[in-house]
Amino acid sequence: MKVIRLQQVMEVTGLGRSTIYKYISEDWFPKPIPLGGRSVGWLESEVHEWILARIEERDTQGFVLA
Repeated sequence: MKVIRLQQVMEVTGLGRSTIYKYISEDWFPKPIPLGGRSVGWLESEVHEWILARIEERDTQGFVLA
């Protein structure tokens, strides 16, 4: 089990900080884990599961470029 920080989450997902926190507030992205003080991190496995779910949505719903 590995905990990753915000910068790594942003790199892996391609999302910006504000988008990540917006998705968290909408219960659409994994919640961070408090690490002490003001530090937080995410379980790498949960972030990867979230990405895989987006891929599955794309493949089952059909992704169309506008």
